[in-house]
Amino acid sequence: MQAILAPTMQPQAVVSLRYPVRPDLEAWVLPEGKVPEATAHYQAVYRIYGLLLAWSERIRPERSVRIASDLAIRWLEQHPRTGADPDISVLEPAPPDFDDLRSLKLWEPGRAPPRLGIEVVSASLPHKDYGSIQERYAAMGVEELIVFDPLMCGPRSLGGPVALQLWRRDATLAFERVQFGAEPVHSAVVDAWFIADGRDLQISSDRRGTQRWLTAEEQLDGARDATARANADAERANADADRERQARQELERRVKELESKLQG
Repeated sequence: MQAILAPTMQPQAVVSLRYPVRPDLEAWVLPEGKVPEATAHYQAVYRIYGLLLAWSERIRPERSVRIASDLAIRWLEQHPRTGADPDISVLEPAPPDFDDLRSLKLWEPGRAPPRLGIEVVSASLPHKDYGSIQERYAAMGVEELIVFDPLMCGPRSLGGPVALQLWRRDATLAFERVQFGAEPVHSAVVDAWFIADGRDLQISSDRRGTQRWLTAEEQLDGARDATARANADAERANADADRERQARQELERRVKELESKLQG
C-alpha cells in the first residue's frame, strides 16, 4: 500500500491510499430484483440520465456514445453473477447491440467497460456509495466515477456527508479519489462540470454553471415557452397597433367634424 500526499490546497493534511482490490464474490453478487429506492433517488437519476441522453444525441455521429441506467456490468467470466449496476453508465464506444442488451459482459468480444459511471447515494445503503462501491469500479476498469449524495445521508464514519465525489483512473491505472466535497467536479469523459444543486445534479459547460445543460424535455418546454412569449408579444404589438389605428381614425373623424363646423 502506498500513501501519497495530496495537494496542499486542502485545509488539513490528507493522504490517498492505493491498495490492490480483490473481488468480493459474495458482496458483489447482483440482486435478482430491483432494490426499492426513495423518490429523491429516482428523480435525481432520471434527470441526470436525461441530461446525458440529450448530450449523447448532440455529439452523434462524431462520437459513438450511449447512456444506460441500471445496466448490469459483469466482468468476471468465472463468476458471472458478480458485477455492478451503475445508476448511470456512459458507454463509449457504444455496443452495436445496445438496444437489445440485458447486461454487459466484458469478456465477450467487442465489449468495453463504461468510461463514466454515476452513482446516486441511496438513503438505505449509504455506506456502499462511500466505502466500497469504488472497489467495484476499480475492478471494472471504468475511467471515472461520480458519486452524488442528494439527501446528504453519507455516514460520518466515512467522512460524509458530502455532495460530490470524483474518482479517476490515473496514468498508472490506479483508481483514486481526486475530489470529495461540495465543489463542482469536472468530468474529462464528457468535458463538462457536475454541480450539486440541492437534490439536483446540474451539468454545465463551465464551472460557474452559467451554461447549464438541459434535457430534451426541458429544451422542448423552453421552446414552447419562447413560442408562447413570442405569440404574446405579437398579440400585444397587434393590440397596440389596433389601438393606435383606432385613435388615429378617431382623431381624423374629429378633425373632419371640426372642419365641417367651421365651413358651415
